[in-house]
Amino acid sequence: MKIKFQNVSKSFNGRNTSSAIDVLRDLSFEVKESEFFCIVGPSGCGKSTIINLVAGFFSPDSGEVSVDGKVVFEPSASRTVVFQEYALFPWKTVAENIEFGLKCANVDKEQRLQMVKKLAEKVRLEQFLDRYPDELSGGMKQRVAIARALAVKPNIILMDEPFASLDQQTRDILQEELLGVQKEFSQTILFVTHNIEEALFLGDKVLVLSHRPAHVKSLVNIPFSKPRSPDIRNDPQFLKLKHEIWHSLRKEVI
Repeated sequence: MKIKFQNVSKSFNGRNTSSAIDVLRDLSFEVKESEFFCIVGPSGCGKSTIINLVAGFFSPDSGEVSVDGKVVFEPSASRTVVFQEYALFPWKTVAENIEFGLKCANVDKEQRLQMVKKLAEKVRLEQFLDRYPDELSGGMKQRVAIARALAVKPNIILMDEPFASLDQQTRDILQEELLGVQKEFSQTILFVTHNIEEALFLGDKVLVLSHRPAHVKSLVNIPFSKPRSPDIRNDPQFLKLKHEIWHSLRKEVI
């Protein structure tokens, strides 16, 4: 599914002031169907706001957010979100967390079990289906969250810094696994991160945002084919792009 932002502005009221805080201003960009689209920008520039707007959790003050030409005005099972802090139900097992959306959609038990088994194998959790979240590592929890998002067969997966709290080794492994999952299921993925290297490794395109109120600084087309080897992080062109994006963002941070 195609995502389109057209002259989108969004502001929020501050806690200790009556004046509004402008987060996005006249923001426009497009995400093509089945594209892995990454967004980077300085802290507080509105990256998570973009995810929430596409998810339908709230609406823009002006402008339009649309999916396949239809304006987004509420949440939909066709657009699922994977959060940084997993958002798993602590009282449910791995299997029960994965099947939650299917149960809400009244999918029959046999189909639910088949889907849970398939996805658990895909994210390498088939041996942990009866475990609870507090028995899992951070990487395993995020695998559960990804499997739960995939279970309802969404057209769009929205990922808000999903690997930010993980150690580097786990992050690298999950990045490779996520590329494999996207290749198999072909969803459109909108992926927010503060990590430039992560965006370059995962993305087909990388949108670079300015400081708040955010506007587009640049849109980088990633020239590397998929699947991608971890060694690509040492490729001179990869390092050149990383340096260019960091240099651009550094001005915004300062």
